[in-house]
Amino acid sequence: MGFAEELRSSCAADWDAAVGHEFVDGLLDGSLPDPVLRHYLVQDYQFCDAFVALLGQAVASAPSLASRLVFSKVLGAFAADENSYFQDCFEELAVAEAEWNSPELTAATRDFDALMRRALDTRSYPDVLAVLLVAEWLYGDWAARAGEPGSWPAAPKHAEWIRLHNNPEYNGWVTWLREEFDAVEPADPAVRARVAATFTEAVRLERAFFDSAVAAH
Repeated sequence: MGFAEELRSSCAADWDAAVGHEFVDGLLDGSLPDPVLRHYLVQDYQFCDAFVALLGQAVASAPSLASRLVFSKVLGAFAADENSYFQDCFEELAVAEAEWNSPELTAATRDFDALMRRALDTRSYPDVLAVLLVAEWLYGDWAARAGEPGSWPAAPKHAEWIRLHNNPEYNGWVTWLREEFDAVEPADPAVRARVAATFTEAVRLERAFFDSAVAAH
């Protein structure tokens, strides 16, 4: 068992609860109420700055040009496809710029943003990868529940969020992240424990973030 799978298994309860969350159920079958999706997207958008910074730090701290180029490609895709999805949904759901630009943050949002920035401040490749891997792998797992595109909900606000996390390029990126994380498993016990704690906390906060979105409405 690689480092990534070992850590995922160690927090399987939170992981499975997030992947099988009622928020995800509603997204996958198209029944998610607009106010819940609206709240979720506004809060989720607040991670974009820290997420882009983490990708940038991964470019800076990666051990090879090949790895740097992978992160650079993902940065470009995020700036195009994912940011466009947010903006399109904000327009459809009548979210004013002031709301998506500087909303009141929930506790789950503040805690997750703080975790991302702590990992960023370490300038440690394994710490950065721990947060990126949880964010991308867990989303890939819940999106895989959608099955083939023909079974996805019709509304773009639901289907496009699924597509962004369930396509061959995304799935390949998640597989590569797991392999990269396994390859840089820290030998130092203290560093390994810190990275494991970061991974575990990220999984807990993913679940809390879904809980928060549902509880808000």
